[in-house]
Amino acid sequence: MAGTVPHSGPGETRSRRRLSQRANEELWAYIFISPWLIGFIVFTAGAMAYSLGVSFQETNFLNRSEFVGIANYERMIDDPLFWKSVRVTFLYTGLTVPLSTALALGIALLLNQRLMLSSFLRTVYYLPALVSGVAVALVWGWVLDETDGLLNNLLLLVGITGPRWLGSEEWAVPSLVLISLWGTGTNMLLYLAGLQSIPTELKEAARIDGAGPFRSFFNVTLPLLTPTIFFNVVLNVISSFQVFDQAFVLTGGGPNNATLTMVMYLYQRGFGEYGQFEFGYASAIAWALFAIIFGFTVILIRSQSRWVHYEGGLRQ
Repeated sequence: MAGTVPHSGPGETRSRRRLSQRANEELWAYIFISPWLIGFIVFTAGAMAYSLGVSFQETNFLNRSEFVGIANYERMIDDPLFWKSVRVTFLYTGLTVPLSTALALGIALLLNQRLMLSSFLRTVYYLPALVSGVAVALVWGWVLDETDGLLNNLLLLVGITGPRWLGSEEWAVPSLVLISLWGTGTNMLLYLAGLQSIPTELKEAARIDGAGPFRSFFNVTLPLLTPTIFFNVVLNVISSFQVFDQAFVLTGGGPNNATLTMVMYLYQRGFGEYGQFEFGYASAIAWALFAIIFGFTVILIRSQSRWVHYEGGLRQ
């Protein structure tokens, strides 16, 4: 008896076509992301892995490298300049993050009102965020100049003698913080987008219940804005710990190491500020900075369940 050849039904044929189409879409997806993926592997992941290996070596790329284990990390513990850079970085971050958060949120609240030229003002406040950090530092170097600077000349008009903004240990870090506050346009736009995404029905319900502007803000607006605040705080913490360009251009880490941030210090160690190209020690400092940033980021992410609220009363 001759055997019969089974025929696939129309349902099975459609299933195979869907699988083939899905595989084709996945293939094209990988093709499109491959340039970014290759760049990430070569210039980010690969560079990080290489830096980690260098941190366990003593090398300046002029002589033969020597494996020294954790000697570079042990050296950091006894290095007073390293701990000075840690304190300066923490001070800068501790001042910049809350001040930039409050300033950007305040500006966003004002620009969220129906005011004349509100669109123009949004553009004006955002423009500084588009300028390179070096250009911003050069402009502020003139503004904060102790003799011919714009700010001190304005203070003289009201009878106040301005301080040595960048030339004194007391005012050097606050000056860098002031410069960073000038570029809060990105944070402002994110807060503005968050404010405009809050349903008007909730604000109207609070108004019907007798809530005034302040009560409505703290009970409705602010809780629903916490996801945006959380996002901005995380980004600000990461960027503040990596501050470099302002200190490099304006002070070079001075005066008397008052603005010696961690990135500034690893740059000095890695590129000959102290007479040797200590790439091993600089890489160790870079990984110490990475550990600090990673630790703070994890703490912020794990703490969001306590204070980040989402629409509908959900908490994540």
